[in-house]
This record gives sequence, structure tokens and C-alpha cells, in this order.
Amino acid sequence: MFGFDLREADLREENLSGASLTGADLRGADLSHADLRDASLSLGLGPAYFQALLRGADLSGANLSGAELSGADLTGADLSTSAA
Repeated sequence: MFGFDLREADLREENLSGASLTGADLRGADLSHADLRDASLSLGLGPAYFQALLRGADLSGANLSGAELSGADLTGADLSTSAA
């Protein structure tokens, strides 16, 4: 999904485990309680604006290398074993 425009997308409680969201524009997206285990949310080669709602999301094992998390709501998110 490199470079996909997912601004304001409602992805609450979606199973996105293992998904490649590298470079996706997720500004304002709601990923509350989403399963993002082992997903790739890295910056990649394009812009990745990650000002999203991630309340209670499972980001365990996710690749967050270079991801812009300023403004993201990570309340209760599981970041165990995530790579930054």
C-alpha cells in the first residue's frame, strides 16, 4: 500500500496484521483497536504522515522505522517488540 491515501479512513478494529502500509498517508485515520501485528508502517521512500488514532491498537512486532508519530494517540497501544 505504498503511498496510498488513507486520510480520515475508518479502520477501527480491522485486521491489518502483516500489512504493508509503508508511506501511506494516515492523517486523521482511526485505527483504534486495530490488529497491526507485524505490519510495516515505516516511512519508506515517500511521505508518511502518521497523525492517527491508535488507541488500544496492537502494534507488537510492527516496523515503525522512520514513521512520524507526532500527534498520534497511542493510549493503551501495544508497542512491545516494535522496531523503530
